[in-house]
Amino acid sequence: MIFVRHGQSHFNAHYNATRVDPGIVDAGLTEEGIRQAEQAGETLRGEDVRAVLASPYSRTLHTATLIAERLGLAITVEPLVHERAFFSCDIGSPRSELVERWPHVDFGALPERWWPEPEESEAALLHRCAQFRTAIAQRSDWPYLLVVSHWAFIRGLTGQALANCATLRYRPDENTEGT
Repeated sequence: MIFVRHGQSHFNAHYNATRVDPGIVDAGLTEEGIRQAEQAGETLRGEDVRAVLASPYSRTLHTATLIAERLGLAITVEPLVHERAFFSCDIGSPRSELVERWPHVDFGALPERWWPEPEESEAALLHRCAQFRTAIAQRSDWPYLLVVSHWAFIRGLTGQALANCATLRYRPDENTEGT
């Protein structure tokens, strides 16, 4: 499977410049983040991707949408791959708002309020990573999945930190979570 970290968000742009949480809830993509996601979609055109899973945050849904449009694929929300709750941007939007903004996305059984209370511990993050790895390894289609997720989740699962819209190949049957 391939992991993609979401494109640059308004939170990322401010925090990277100041190291101060700007208080942006469920931050959307910047123009640079949109460009990054469009470029990732072009780059992934040559890959054998058959399904797109995405975290339910706005930045990942927007990134996934821009990529999925280029690949001609549908998007399914996978709540396990959400960001570690730590900053203001890790407060999500209610399901009803997300469905209205992205009517083409399959939100499955996502509850109205789905994000965790800040702060999610590192142990809780690693437990969630292990849950995802176990569940995804049982799927026969895992080699053909594209997962749009977040820095902390990808780091917790693979031990690698990714820049915005960077990609990483991952085998759930070989890797262990965490660093």
